[in-house]
Amino acid sequence: MNNNKINIGILIFDEVEVLDFTGPFEVFSIASDDNGAKLFNVTIIAEKNEVVNARNGLRVLPDRSFQEANKKIDVLIIPGGFGAETVEFKNEKLLKWIIETNEKTIITASVCTGAIIIAETKLLNGKKATTHWMDLDRLKNDYPSIQVVTNKKYVEDGKFITSGGISAGINMSLYIIEKLCGKEIALHTAKRMEYDLNI
Repeated sequence: MNNNKINIGILIFDEVEVLDFTGPFEVFSIASDDNGAKLFNVTIIAEKNEVVNARNGLRVLPDRSFQEANKKIDVLIIPGGFGAETVEFKNEKLLKWIIETNEKTIITASVCTGAIIIAETKLLNGKKATTHWMDLDRLKNDYPSIQVVTNKKYVEDGKFITSGGISAGINMSLYIIEKLCGKEIALHTAKRMEYDLNI
C-alpha cells in the first residue's frame, strides 16, 4: 500500500436508503493501516450542492455536486432506496455522470437498488449482478441482458460489484477493502465496527 489515499465517491439523492450510503461511509472512513493512518478519502456527492432528504427524514449536506466532483474517483458507490427505483434510474443527468465517472474508476459498485441505476446506463449488460431480494425479479425482467445472481451478499464481475439490500453494502465495502488493501485491514475494520464478517 502506498501513501496515496484511495478516493471513494458515494452518491446520494432524495429518498436514498440511509444505511446504503452511511454503511459504506463508515467502513471506508475508519479503515486505517497499522500506524493508524487513514487509507481512504471519502466524499459524499449529489447532483446539486444542497441538502438531500434521505429516507425517513434524514437530511444530509453533500460534500460536492457533480460539477464540483472533479477529483478522481477510484471507487464509486451507488446506493439504492425508494428514490433510486422510482426517480433516479431515469435521471439522465445522473446516468450521464455515472457513465463518465465510470471511465476513470477502479471499481464501480452499487448497494441494494442502486443496481437498477447502473443497469439503466447499460454498463451491466452481459454481466452478473445482484440487488435487494425484493427487486431481483425487476432486475431480471427489466434488464434481461444482465445475469441476475440470487442468494449472494455481493457479486463481482470485472470492475463492477453489486450488493444485496441495505446492510449487504457493509459486506461489500469490507470486501473492497480486502481487495485493495488486504485481508488483515478488512478484518481489523470489521472488528473495530463489531461487525461479524466471514472472509
